[in-house]
Amino acid sequence: MSNVILEGKKISKWYIMGEVRVDALKKVTFEIYQGEFIVVLGPSGSGKSTLLNIIGGMDQVSEGELFYLGSPLHGAEESVVTRYRRNAVGFIFQFYNLMPNLTAFENVQLATEIATDPLPAADILAEVGLADRAGHFPAQLSGGEQQRVAVARAVAKNPELLLCDEPTGALDLKTGIQILKLLRDFNIKYKKTVMVITHNASIADMADRVFSLKDGELVSVRVIDNPKSPEEVSW
Repeated sequence: MSNVILEGKKISKWYIMGEVRVDALKKVTFEIYQGEFIVVLGPSGSGKSTLLNIIGGMDQVSEGELFYLGSPLHGAEESVVTRYRRNAVGFIFQFYNLMPNLTAFENVQLATEIATDPLPAADILAEVGLADRAGHFPAQLSGGEQQRVAVARAVAKNPELLLCDEPTGALDLKTGIQILKLLRDFNIKYKKTVMVITHNASIADMADRVFSLKDGELVSVRVIDNPKSPEEVSW
């Protein structure tokens, strides 16, 4: 892999709580390549979500540098970061975050309206197996179906980076594996980068690389030469 799409150099993030400084990330350095599947592992409080928020443009670094396709995001004007977040990044969260008053199709279509090069909402819903549920509202869908809508919504933006925060955390094993398969399919079919953060070490077996975080530090980066298919993963 030679095409670096995102690069972080000695990224630190801290929060001031009263007279106490809490360090969430400590001088984390990394490169992310086009088309790879990354799993970020670590226990609660290790800095996984903070790293994802910074990579996704939802939070700024306290110190260090972050580049997207060679252009700096650290210290950039809000309009630059907003454009990056809108056009280059798709998000999938543990608890779906769907608009309750919109149908499955409308939830997906809403994301395509802010993207510069979206994929057809109806086609993507069909790819996640929900063509026949397009007119249903979130409350009429199961948890697994809602997460598939969330995947479709993120994928339909056609982002270069698909960032997933514990996407299987609220799902049973069978449904979780279905979601992982959808993520891997997007990664392979569209040659886009997928990053999954999780505390579930079993999911790491399907990654191209595994980032391990502990106490805000990137303690290891492991390359997996023969990743498992999602169907081979279990927990």
